[in-house]
Amino acid sequence: MKTTVEKIENTRAKLTIAVEPEELRPAIDQAYKTVAEQISVPGFRKGKVPAAIIDQRVGRGEILNQAVSESIDEFYRQGVAEAEVRPMGRPQADVTAWPEVKDFSGDLVLEIEVDVRPDFELPTVEGRTITVDALEVGDDAVQKELDELRTRFGTLVTVDRPAANGDFVQLDLTATIDGETVDEASGISYEVGSGELIDGIDEAVESLTAGEETTFTSTLVGGDHAGKDAEVKVAVSAVKERELPEADDDFAQMASQFDTIDELKADLAEQAGRSGRMAQAEQARQRLQDELIEAVEVEVPTQVVEDEVVRHLEAENRAEDAEHGEEVRQETRKLLKQQMIFDRFAEEEQLEVTQQELTQIIVQQAAQYGMGPQDLVQALEQNGQLPVLLGDILRGKTLSTLLGRVTVVDDKGETVDLSEFLPPAQSDEVGEDDVEAAIRETEAKLAAQHAED
Repeated sequence: MKTTVEKIENTRAKLTIAVEPEELRPAIDQAYKTVAEQISVPGFRKGKVPAAIIDQRVGRGEILNQAVSESIDEFYRQGVAEAEVRPMGRPQADVTAWPEVKDFSGDLVLEIEVDVRPDFELPTVEGRTITVDALEVGDDAVQKELDELRTRFGTLVTVDRPAANGDFVQLDLTATIDGETVDEASGISYEVGSGELIDGIDEAVESLTAGEETTFTSTLVGGDHAGKDAEVKVAVSAVKERELPEADDDFAQMASQFDTIDELKADLAEQAGRSGRMAQAEQARQRLQDELIEAVEVEVPTQVVEDEVVRHLEAENRAEDAEHGEEVRQETRKLLKQQMIFDRFAEEEQLEVTQQELTQIIVQQAAQYGMGPQDLVQALEQNGQLPVLLGDILRGKTLSTLLGRVTVVDDKGETVDLSEFLPPAQSDEVGEDDVEAAIRETEAKLAAQHAED
């Protein structure tokens, strides 16, 4: 097979692929087998019909058509690999020369146009300095973590006083529009100041005591009357405050694996420090990514962008929303630029996704979606999303690798060590067998966890 490439535009190429007869022959043989299973000929079992009879019944032209139709995708993939282009959109294929029908001699010639990743220069990574927020893990931060832990172990105690911010109230709600009740609820437990109900509720209940009620106007946010103003009556039946346990050794033993409050505080300080370092690492990643994207001038294939805009708007049933379409267009262009840049970096660094990395992501996402790892992988494969997942993992790994090449300092000028968040040395890449191995490894881990439980 011979492939030549013609650049039509900076982001579009035409591949001319010449397939020799012996390369097409396996597809022709398979086409004969397929047709032999489909037709019934007296005197022959299905699947055993000779090629000569098939030629008479179906025609060699139909066999050739079927062979080309079934093999064109594979020839395209081989041509792309041979030409070393990076397709980004849907290809458009034409057959410009067919083999001879009488004996299948002569080349099959395909012309395929496709949007491709353009050539561009990558920015230099070494020598860059990324600045992040300084890490603050003082007594106040530890006390905040300790208070949050005490809050989780607090108890609600009924009090005989007006409700205040942070209290919990038991209340009944009735919403009316023009004197007609449109919604009501009773026995709701609500934290004053949380803002988790309707607008105006916090101001209405604050200062009310048990047995009191008031009315206020609010805009409904759900149901058949969403967006309409309603008069809301709220009646408070109980006011409760959260009583926190004392921060002592007894609390440490109840709330953790530690024996003393000092040990618990030390652990909270360590956790706060790690959380802060993780935040610094994420901030550094984002700022490095933004810098690299800003430093690159590259044209994004227009048709790829437009296809994604149409798909997105149709999925949201907003095909006629021009303003939203422009927002999607800008976001899509930015995302594609980001993908192109980090795909190039991954190639330059010769990075690949390892089986361990794939296993870890499968475990995490399967847990998030409440699915088994095998079910998740099957869903990804059926929807054509497994390559997308692998691409996302690789780009994230690439960004982390590049982060190890820059100097990171905080806004006080101190060097920040993010080595614990950088990827290990590169090992073998993931293949199809590795996907199955990752699934088996994931299921074995989950089974072991269940056995321990």
